[in-house]
Amino acid sequence: MNVTAAKEKLAEKKEQLLQLTGDFSKTYLNEEYEVVVKKLIDKMARKRDMPFISGKIEIWAAAIIHALGTVNFLFDEDTHPYASVTDINEYFHTNKSTVSQKSKKIRDMFNMSYFDSEFATESVKQENPLNNMSMINGLLVPNDMIKTDLDDGN
Repeated sequence: MNVTAAKEKLAEKKEQLLQLTGDFSKTYLNEEYEVVVKKLIDKMARKRDMPFISGKIEIWAAAIIHALGTVNFLFDEDTHPYASVTDINEYFHTNKSTVSQKSKKIRDMFNMSYFDSEFATESVKQENPLNNMSMINGLLVPNDMIKTDLDDGN
């Protein structure tokens, strides 16, 4: 495959992913998710070995939603928005184990974790319990316990 054909195929697959994940986001998620979904797809498209070039595009779309849902607590019924793994698989007509495997591959590829600074939605970033903590000599300390020179009146 020549370079032009490869670029065209990448652009086509990327557009399909954006369309599929965008439609899911409009049905189940919100604008915050749309932002991180697009960011992840853009980043995946810049990889040397673009994972979504081969395989069913619906599986990759479901895996992207699953990966971002995992690090943003999408599967916790107490959060909003909420969607279950079953919702994702039924929507994309995909298999749970295949999507979970691809989701893990994506999370590993980008070192994604809970409260991920790059792929967390804005509301999850704001709720991060570590926001009010500081690292001092290798220990996490609540910011309200840190005494500064200003506190002493100096």
